[in-house]
Amino acid sequence: MRARARALPLVFTLALAGACKREPAREHEPAPTASAAGLGAPPSSAVGSPAVLYLPDGGDHALEGAPPPSVGGPSTLGRCGADMVDVGGRFCIDRYEASLVDARLARAISPYFAPRRHDVRSAFDAFVGAPRPGAPELPHPPVWELDETFEPKAVSAPGVLPNGYVSGLLAKVACVNAGKRLCTAAEWVTACRGERNRQFPYGASYEAGACNVYREAHPAAVIWGNASRNHLDPRLNLVASDAGPLLRRTGETTRCRSDWGPDGAFDMVGNLDEWVDEPGGAFLGGFYSRATVNGCDARVTEHPPEYFDYSTGVRCCR
Repeated sequence: MRARARALPLVFTLALAGACKREPAREHEPAPTASAAGLGAPPSSAVGSPAVLYLPDGGDHALEGAPPPSVGGPSTLGRCGADMVDVGGRFCIDRYEASLVDARLARAISPYFAPRRHDVRSAFDAFVGAPRPGAPELPHPPVWELDETFEPKAVSAPGVLPNGYVSGLLAKVACVNAGKRLCTAAEWVTACRGERNRQFPYGASYEAGACNVYREAHPAAVIWGNASRNHLDPRLNLVASDAGPLLRRTGETTRCRSDWGPDGAFDMVGNLDEWVDEPGGAFLGGFYSRATVNGCDARVTEHPPEYFDYSTGVRCCR
């Protein structure tokens, strides 16, 4: 892909919201090609090749030439429940990316830290100092997350920040604790493509801004000056541009809906990458700053299930 000759200057702000060990730069991720003060415009279907803002984290791979996945015939699952979408009578999928609560007492788990006590404390200790003048303060996790052992439970709800920093292992735990399971890759792609089997939730070709993907900034570049650094920093999903927060609330990107009858699943492309049940580990769909135009066919397979960072989330199936 060719980089654009011109860059659109944007004024970035670091937005704070209320209410996890330091990660070294990943060697396979080169430094970004644009700074936070002068990033190339996001791609548009109306003009040739999209601009390259930075290389995608972990390597995005389209399923080029692959036929639509098959997930078997009709089932007798019955009603999916108010928080899930019926995918052609074959299985159910969460309508929204998961927000997490602790499985025992249903207390909300901070979306800015990994949902495990050791990782919460590690991140809080590692990033307690501001990286440079003007950087936002570190969000504070609930005290019980620092002191108590807990397990996550996935919740599918509208209008909330979905939880990032979720590993593939804890994604599976969160779904099981909700009485569900991690989706298979075939199920996830089928649900994402909708009943009309389109590459994007909204249609057959990429449209800039229709889903929350390929955004104008990378949060690590904004905070740290380098898109490859400190991907466990709890402040990353608090970054905003002049176009608004990079991570959006569930269902807020209304055009990004994979339709099944009168119902639909939101944000299956963009917002957060979503773990699926795949040998060796895989997450699909892309997150808000991933430079991908592959829609439902975008996937990353370079990281094992133990991996997590600010961009990894989950939704469940049944």
